[in-house]
Amino acid sequence: MVNSNYGDYFPLVIQAVVALGFVVSTLIATHYLGPKLKSKTKNSNWECGIESDGDARFPVSIRYFMTAILFVLFDVEVIFFYPYAVNFKALELEGLLAVIMFVAFFLIGFLYVYKKGALEWEK
Repeated sequence: MVNSNYGDYFPLVIQAVVALGFVVSTLIATHYLGPKLKSKTKNSNWECGIESDGDARFPVSIRYFMTAILFVLFDVEVIFFYPYAVNFKALELEGLLAVIMFVAFFLIGFLYVYKKGALEWEK
């Protein structure tokens, strides 16, 4: 076990203080240096240079959210293949079996979602 003292953490503390100081000084500087003009036109909502029309709160189909959540779920799965791809020679057969089991779990989840009809837009 390596002995460490508080001096070993000094560079980390300096970096944290500099980062925090930068954030605080930027917030204070922009508050005092920024423009202070306020008017009804400036405070109104605009999008792409066109004045907004109506209410922005409208119902969105739950199917859109289901598709987005499922995309994120299965997209994040791909990230976990990277460590295997980097170390596939060192992991040998045990690593291959672990990846196959990992893919099988997600395939079972995908089949469940498909059977429930979460991927169908028209119903």
